[in-house]
Amino acid sequence: MILRVANAADAQYVETLCQWYAESAKSRGVGIAKRDPNYLIKKMDKGDAIIAFIDEQLAGFCYIETFEDNKFVVNSGLIVNTELRKEGLGRAIKHRVFELSRTKYPAAKIFGITTSAAVMKINNELGYRPVTFPELTQSDDFWKGCSSCKNYGILMENERKMCLCTGMVYDKLDDQYGQIVQESIEILTPQGQ
Repeated sequence: MILRVANAADAQYVETLCQWYAESAKSRGVGIAKRDPNYLIKKMDKGDAIIAFIDEQLAGFCYIETFEDNKFVVNSGLIVNTELRKEGLGRAIKHRVFELSRTKYPAAKIFGITTSAAVMKINNELGYRPVTFPELTQSDDFWKGCSSCKNYGILMENERKMCLCTGMVYDKLDDQYGQIVQESIEILTPQGQ
């Protein structure tokens, strides 16, 4: 298994990933998993995604979104090839995207909302805790992502304070990643310039 940060060359996999998202949404009956191919390409270009391969075959993907000037980070779009599920690949991707999030955004709280018991279990392993929705980002950009979910009416009826999803947050910002001094790169110019 290869888990790595996605890059611009991985744009070749976007159509397959979008197909997987559509199939997943249909099978779960929520409609929330639709993704814009250009958005995924931007995530790859920025290095804000993890891509997985098994025997050179695309196996899974997950990306990072930031909100409120990088105060909050969410790991979104976890998808695994249906033929490779139940092998621990989703867990491995989730752990790797968590590490990427903490490394790139050490001052950010990582959060998510889900109805998936498997995702809740993985989040719990990583140190997330259940929270009420007001403890999550209040960014309209995040919450409009819920608009394609069949439960969106419930969310809006409750003024984005509760829905059928469980909110979870990782806010231990003094962990090993929060202690890492972020490296800076000095750009040196030749003498005389």
